[in-house]
Amino acid sequence: MDFAYSPRTEELLGKLESFMADYVYPAESVYDDQVAANDNPHEQPQIMRDLQAKARELGLWNLFMTHDGLGAGLTNLEYAPLAEIVGRSIIGNETINCSAPDTGNMEILAMFGTDEQKAQWLKPLLDCSIRSAFAMTEPAVASSDATNIRSTIQRDGDEYVLNGRKWYTSGILDPDCKLMIFMGKSDPEGPTYRQQSMILVPADAPGVEVIRDLPMFGFQDRLGHGEVQFTDVRVPAANMLGAEGDGFAIAQGRLGPGRMHYAMRAVGMAERALDMMCKRALEREAFGGPLADRGVVREWIARSRIEIDQIRLLVLKSAWLMDTQGNASARSEVAAIKVAAMEVAHKVVDRAVQTYGAAGVSNDTILARLYAITRALQIADGPSEVHLRTIARLEVKKHK
Repeated sequence: MDFAYSPRTEELLGKLESFMADYVYPAESVYDDQVAANDNPHEQPQIMRDLQAKARELGLWNLFMTHDGLGAGLTNLEYAPLAEIVGRSIIGNETINCSAPDTGNMEILAMFGTDEQKAQWLKPLLDCSIRSAFAMTEPAVASSDATNIRSTIQRDGDEYVLNGRKWYTSGILDPDCKLMIFMGKSDPEGPTYRQQSMILVPADAPGVEVIRDLPMFGFQDRLGHGEVQFTDVRVPAANMLGAEGDGFAIAQGRLGPGRMHYAMRAVGMAERALDMMCKRALEREAFGGPLADRGVVREWIARSRIEIDQIRLLVLKSAWLMDTQGNASARSEVAAIKVAAMEVAHKVVDRAVQTYGAAGVSNDTILARLYAITRALQIADGPSEVHLRTIARLEVKKHK
């Protein structure tokens, strides 16, 4: 395994690190202030539009996209270090149009969309002239087991009729959100993994009602996490992604790269927390000397460095496997990074919070938000227990 960065990655890393230092980190507080000042807190602030214009100018745009010459054409291994860098800032991914849920939705459209669907939805998403949401999780069932989904997709002539209630539909509150990818049951009596389908739903379709915005550990995200009611929502049959019953296959088709993106962003969050921990430990004095001289704090720093480097290597291995042997061959590793990366990031952020004391739990630093994000992402996109189940099943299978 050769994890040396390619010349293309080295070039982009240099540009991206300068972009983050010169533009993104200084804009974080401005971003928060502008969001708070907007009449609609979910509207994209001007500072983000400015940052995106600068990213385009620098050629730092759609770096995640590998399909059909639509993005930078990087491999998973080439993109992974870049995802880590932008992951260090909560607003980093959005500045280069590499933020969820749009990344996953764009990949789905690139892999499974028709030419007409790509022209109508993928092109403006790649341009960031619109945003999107993914409607899968439901409040009434344990959606970690997607076979539980109760929302329905029923054919009626040249249309499909959708009914159901979704929640934590991230991105739906953004005024720029024009599209949802909706997952529901199109054949409740069919084979277990052929019952579900995915279909494209305009966000303003009649019958779509946003009930409320859901917080995440008390934080309100700009994009919003909506609870959404679908009541007799009619969409053209041409909006079906793939064929009826392809929902599970489509979901599996994008899980590997998407989880690698999450994991490398987690590494970036952990690196930022460790950087903050070290600086605080050097600046803060207690009991006659700097915190950095205390054995317990030094152990926190040392263990954090070990754990971050371990996770980075595991994620790079997963990316390498996906590139060289395909997503299916990396199933165990992809499941492992989803569990381990967020656990490590959360642990490192927790140590940084403890080092900062009262300031760590306030909104004066980014740590409280990183703490909430790294905890929530142990549930989102498949809870850790589901991935552990996958790893165990694959491991046991070797011995049967």
